[in-house]
Amino acid sequence: MKAAVIESVGRAVVTEVPDPTPGPREVVVEVAACGLCGTDLHILQGEFAPKLPIVPGHEFAGEVVGVGTQVTEVAVGDRVAVDPSLYCYECRYCRTGHNNLCERWAAIGVTTAGGAAQYAVAPVANCVKLPEHVRTQDAALVEPLSCAVRGYDVLRSRLGAHVLIYGSGTMGLMMLELAKRTGASSVDVVDVNPARLETARRLGVSASAANADELDRPQGWDVVVDATGNAAAIQDGLDRVAKAGTFLQFGVADYATRVTIDPYRIYIQEITITGSMAVLHSFERAAELFANGVLDPEVFISDRIPLERYPEALEQFAAGVGRKIVVVP
Repeated sequence: MKAAVIESVGRAVVTEVPDPTPGPREVVVEVAACGLCGTDLHILQGEFAPKLPIVPGHEFAGEVVGVGTQVTEVAVGDRVAVDPSLYCYECRYCRTGHNNLCERWAAIGVTTAGGAAQYAVAPVANCVKLPEHVRTQDAALVEPLSCAVRGYDVLRSRLGAHVLIYGSGTMGLMMLELAKRTGASSVDVVDVNPARLETARRLGVSASAANADELDRPQGWDVVVDATGNAAAIQDGLDRVAKAGTFLQFGVADYATRVTIDPYRIYIQEITITGSMAVLHSFERAAELFANGVLDPEVFISDRIPLERYPEALEQFAAGVGRKIVVVP
């Protein structure tokens, strides 16, 4: 079968690889679409994946075309979205409900072959059936949405919060849509990319700007979310949190990224700084929200690029052009 392969640091190709074979409790999915994510860029740069080469792609959906000998939950012909998370269920973190922090954490498309291919293997437990009205190619959005749902689980936002989001790429826009549905009084967005800011306005922000100084909230925001991973944005966002407010590090920063915090201010103003790591008990809920129309795929997916052009798609993504880019085998 044809697949994208990150062969070595900085090098991605499309080539032929062996067809996958399912284990007893696994299924083979014919991939309909696979989204690109910042994690894919980190893998390309030599981070995250324990070893190369690897077939990337952890945001995908498709049709079941093969099942293992012990699979009864789905059948050939079912359409599914796939949760890429692979946990050991044995370590301290798994046993205390923090599976996303598993000591042996792994993921389809990160540590094992993923969905940037014609076919992919997944545990049947990771497959969520799609209702008839959901297009399979659009359901690649379920996985990133599940990460955003996890972010709001961490925030435990109260009704009436004033929210500031840095970044209006796919994840920032998803956090925007969820903020509107979790009772925020206002949702403001900061981004230096005018085209992305325009999309945020289209989705309905309270205010938007290239710099938070342009926004009228001198007392700060109850919730500040960084969806960029950019050091300057993170530093600025930490300074914008209101008293008793919360800063959520949601964007994936480079390993070397560093910012400065003010411990006395955190103490005297009771500011919470927290993070949100991937998916945790949120995939099924994200699938239901998606089926109920929480996102408009035509707004979120800007480019549907043939798998053969995967390296080009990665370059476009790295350049910040467009919103969600998906490759289509």
